[in-house]
Amino acid sequence: MKNDAESVRNQAGAGLLTVVAAAAIFAVLPDTATAQSAKQYAPGQLMENSFDPTYNVCRGTNPICYNDWGVQERRSNRVLIYSRTAGPRHAKLGPALPAGLNPELDPTRHVAQSRLVEMLAAEGIQADWTEDVTRMFSLGNYKAVIFLSTTRDTLWNHAGGAAGGTRLDRAREELKKYIETGGGFVGIHNAFGTEYGWPYYEGLLGNANYFNHGANQDGTFVVVADDSSTTGAGMPVGSRVDFKDEWYNLIPFPKNVKFLVTVDTSTLLRGPGSSHPGHGNFHPVSWCQYYDGGKAWVTTLGHDRGAFEANSSFPGAAEFQRHIIAGIKSVMGLVPFCT
Repeated sequence: MKNDAESVRNQAGAGLLTVVAAAAIFAVLPDTATAQSAKQYAPGQLMENSFDPTYNVCRGTNPICYNDWGVQERRSNRVLIYSRTAGPRHAKLGPALPAGLNPELDPTRHVAQSRLVEMLAAEGIQADWTEDVTRMFSLGNYKAVIFLSTTRDTLWNHAGGAAGGTRLDRAREELKKYIETGGGFVGIHNAFGTEYGWPYYEGLLGNANYFNHGANQDGTFVVVADDSSTTGAGMPVGSRVDFKDEWYNLIPFPKNVKFLVTVDTSTLLRGPGSSHPGHGNFHPVSWCQYYDGGKAWVTTLGHDRGAFEANSSFPGAAEFQRHIIAGIKSVMGLVPFCT
């Protein structure tokens, strides 16, 4: 009798452990992919290779981390360009924009926003633009949200708590929900150096953040991977493109991402004005990943207004522009993403 009781308890315990283990694995799987994923991945493989305990999300280059809730089909070919700054502001953005959606842009001053809208329109993509944090509360109709040289706590609603105000961090919550339901994120240049105090955002950048930079200087970037935003943008692997930028140094250093473009650090300054010597012989400037159900494509490039101008004599402007437009299209699902 005693042996029978122990046998029952042991079987129950084993069953419970099995359930708990399964729940731990499937809790991080995209809902619509659970059955298929169970067939394709051995137990524990997802946890080992794609679940990032630092940010408590499924993250990396494996599409198992994508939450396909049909958003790409439901949403129109529309993106939101967000360029709000809560700190230093790049000249390419021009003066701060008034509240609301799609305020008037001066193409001679709001160079980056105007040109990005123009380039996207040429691809059949409609862009809205704003620096109004409350416009981040409604992201459901967009296939991508583009952080264009935002700075500091750009999602902090300082009017929150005032009469009729909303929570200070609601925009953070809404961006997180948007990503979790299959949204696309694009970060350009000082999208690094944004939301320092929010670990979820650091993970969205690929486990990376801005540390410092040297002088704005000439250098050469190098294509290191085949992707829709590199070879698909007319830049084969091994392409070397002369460019000018601040060449951000990153701490933490990005990991578990697909590196797309690096800077050849031998082409950068040494000595005064050089900051620290970067990341040795491998200094990435563009990469992509799946993150917590969504897609993220980011680049540290894009400091100068000349990089955005049409028919620009700025070195590498044409290649840079094709690179970011193809990156945006990839997170929208219009071309293959991070393959």
